[in-house]
Amino acid sequence: MLPRLIPAILTSLMVLPASAWSTENPDPWEKTNRKIYAFNKTADTYFLKPIAKGYRAVTPQVVDDSISRFFDNLLEPLTAINNVLQAKPQVAANDMGRFVVNSVTSLGFADIAQTIGLPKHEEDFGQTFGKWGARSGPYLMLPFLGPSSVRDALAKPFDGLVNPRNLIEEPSVNIGLFVLDVVDTRADIIPLEKIIEGDEYILLRDVYLQRREFAVQDGKVKDSFMDDMDDDSSEESSTSANP
Repeated sequence: MLPRLIPAILTSLMVLPASAWSTENPDPWEKTNRKIYAFNKTADTYFLKPIAKGYRAVTPQVVDDSISRFFDNLLEPLTAINNVLQAKPQVAANDMGRFVVNSVTSLGFADIAQTIGLPKHEEDFGQTFGKWGARSGPYLMLPFLGPSSVRDALAKPFDGLVNPRNLIEEPSVNIGLFVLDVVDTRADIIPLEKIIEGDEYILLRDVYLQRREFAVQDGKVKDSFMDDMDDDSSEESSTSANP
């Protein structure tokens, strides 16, 4: 069912009006996005952040790290499936190997796979859609979920379908794990807030869009700044050689 849906989503993404994917203005809905961001910020300030602070206060670092690794391990099947869909079977085998090794040896609380030469990767359906030509589209600020794009927002339901947590039939356990994941993730972000200066909305937007482009291209992003530096260096060398 899932493989059949992916071509349909890709087709839908690529036939949307060209204006919806314009790169000249990656944030055409900024006014609305800022309102949603303000809503998220308020909810975080008065609800999620205090809980995350309390979590950090009572959770030893070694336990916090283990919980983070546990939830990272649950994402390995998602990464493996997307590497298959991106025609990278060897990397997918590595990812499934990581999931099996870490699940069997420590239930995912320790990254044993890394120590035996199985490196970690991160892939999702948004990256897969991008791999096969779907542009990111305008930037979106989603209620409660935070930064996204049209492409990544449409991909999120697919990401959720392959999370092993959803195999748990007991609603209270499933919801409990979801809440713990959210709180643990939020707690890990707290130290980073100290380095944020200026317009936080713009900073988060630019970091998100650049990071996603980097991820979709597997790190092979053209660096125009460095290219300009190289061109300038070449011109200076040529001038020096021909006074």
